[in-house]
Amino acid sequence: MSPSVDPRTGEELPAIAPDTTEAEIDALCDRATRVGAELARLGRHGRARMLESMADALEQRRDRIVETADRETALGTGRLGGELSRTAYQLRLFAEVLREGSYLEAVVDHAGPSPMGPRPDVRRILRPIGTVAVFGASNFPLAFSVPGGDTASALAAGCAVVAKAHPAHPATSVLAHEALAAGAAGVGLDGAPVSLVFGVDAGSTLVRHASVQAVGFTGSLAVGRLLADAAAARPSPIPFYGELGALNAVVVLPGAAASRPEQIAEGLVASFTLGVGQFCTKPGLVLVPEGDGGSRLVGELASRVAASSPGVMLGPDIARRFAERAAAITSQPGVSVLASSSRDADVRSSSGRPVVVRAEAGALRGVVLEECFGPLLVVASYDGPEQLASLLDLVGPGLTATVHGEPAEAAGADRVLEVLAGRVGRVVWNGYPTGVAVCWAMHHGGPYPATTSSLHTSVGATAIRRWLRPVAYQDVPDALLPEELREQPVPEATVPRRVDGVLVVPG
Repeated sequence: MSPSVDPRTGEELPAIAPDTTEAEIDALCDRATRVGAELARLGRHGRARMLESMADALEQRRDRIVETADRETALGTGRLGGELSRTAYQLRLFAEVLREGSYLEAVVDHAGPSPMGPRPDVRRILRPIGTVAVFGASNFPLAFSVPGGDTASALAAGCAVVAKAHPAHPATSVLAHEALAAGAAGVGLDGAPVSLVFGVDAGSTLVRHASVQAVGFTGSLAVGRLLADAAAARPSPIPFYGELGALNAVVVLPGAAASRPEQIAEGLVASFTLGVGQFCTKPGLVLVPEGDGGSRLVGELASRVAASSPGVMLGPDIARRFAERAAAITSQPGVSVLASSSRDADVRSSSGRPVVVRAEAGALRGVVLEECFGPLLVVASYDGPEQLASLLDLVGPGLTATVHGEPAEAAGADRVLEVLAGRVGRVVWNGYPTGVAVCWAMHHGGPYPATTSSLHTSVGATAIRRWLRPVAYQDVPDALLPEELREQPVPEATVPRRVDGVLVVPG
C-alpha cells in the first residue's frame, strides 16, 4: 500500500493505492502506446488545446489539490497555491511552444547539384520518441511531479506518460492525475495520456519496460544513479534525464560585500531557508572576501540565522537525513558552527533547524562540498583574486552559480563568470538561485551530478527536446511527408524552417 505521513504531526495518513504489479504495468504501458498514436493524430494544435484544458482542470480543482498537498508535505497553502499556478502556466507555455512550431527543427534541402555530385531531396523533422516514464519529486508535488514540467513537455512532444507517484504525496498525485485525465477528455481524447503507478518496485520495472523509451527523474543522487544505470543496462538502452542535485555556489565580490552586506545576508538567508532548504537550487556555499565588508556580511548571516525558526520538512526520513548530513559536515576538521536557530522545534514534527557554518579553505572537500538537502549554508573566506580562483577550482558542478558584484566590478568579473559557466547550467548576477523562471530561455540543468545530461533542461520551452528524435525523409513524395515538411504546407502546419540553408519564418 502507499500511505503518506503528515509531516507536522507524524500521523500516518490513509493508504491511497496498492503497489502496482508488473502485470498492471504491462497493461498501462500497452495502453500508453495506443494513446501515443492518438496524441499524434491530435497534431500540434490539438495537443495545445489539450494542455490548456488540463491547466483549466487543475485550476478548477485548486482548493482540494492544495489542501491535500499541504496535508502530505507541510509546504503551506500559499506556497502550494503558487506552485499550482506555476504548473498550470507550464502547461500553457507548452501550448504556445506547439503552436509556434520551431521546436520541430524543420529543415528542407531540395534536390540539386553539390560539390559531391547530385544531391537528393532531404527533409528533416523531430518526432515523438515514444512512451515516457516520469518520476515525481518530493519537494514539488505539483511543478515537478505528476502534472509537472516533465509530463507537460512530454505530452507536448506527443508522448504518452506513465508517472510514478512519489510516496511522500500519493493522494496529491491521484488528484493531479484525475485533473489531467479530465483535461484530456475535455478535448475528446480517446484514453488518458497519463497513467499512474505506485511503489518502489514499480519504478524500477517501469524503467526496464520495453515500451518506455525515455525517463524523466527528479530526486536523490543515489536513487537517480540506480535508475540511470538500469536504463543504460537495458538490451536497448534509453535516455535517462535525471536531476540529481549538487552544491550551488555563491561568490560575493569585495565591492558588494562592502556596500551591501546586510542586504546580501538577508537575501542569502531567505534563499537557503526557503522551503526549509528543500530546493535543488538552494545556495549551499558562499565565498566572501576577507576584510570589514566580508566580516559584516558573515555577522549578519549569523544573527539572522540565530533569529530564524525551525521549519517542518517534507517527512521524517528527510528530516533525519538532513540532521545526519549536518552533523557530518559540522564534525569535519576546520568546520565550525557560526549560528543555528535558537528557537525550539515542535518535537512532533519533521523539523529542520537552520544552520550556517564556517569552513576553512582546507576543509572544502568531501561531504562539505556535497549537497545538503535542508537549511544549511557553508561560508568560506578568500583573500584576493588568486585565492578566490583556487577556491573556485574546488567547486564542483551544480545547477546554478551566483555572483554578487557592484557595477564597477562587472568588467573584472568576466573570469569568475567564465569559470562558473563552465560548471553550471545557470549563472545568476546579483540575485538568488532559488526560483526557476518558466520561460523560453531558461536552462535548468548542469554537469553530472547536477543532472545526467547537461545538454538538456527540465524547465523552459526547450525541455520538449528530450522527448523527440530526428527523422530525415529522402525523396519521399510530398503527400507522404509530415505536414510541416511539405512544399506548400497548409497555414496550420506552417512553422519556422530552414530551406536550402536559409531560415524562413512565417509571416
